[in-house]
Amino acid sequence: MSSIIKDNIHSNVPATKVWTESRMVYIELSDGRVIGFPADRFKLLKVATESELKEVNLELDGYALRWENLDEDLTVQGILEGRFQLPL
Repeated sequence: MSSIIKDNIHSNVPATKVWTESRMVYIELSDGRVIGFPADRFKLLKVATESELKEVNLELDGYALRWENLDEDLTVQGILEGRFQLPL
């Protein structure tokens, strides 16, 4: 896929909602899509408890996810591009 198409698909799409359920993190995007990924794809989230995972907030006008108590930040763009720390 060319970078032009990739940029058109992914760029400038903030999240409007974030939640966790059964060790999955879900984001609802401003264009209506809902994306989910396993928390275990990130080192700090992998060792977090269910209650710690639920303490996620949207930051930077919906362009980032923040777990204050875990000191973990993820960008919505990185999630959309599949940039995960750990393999499945």
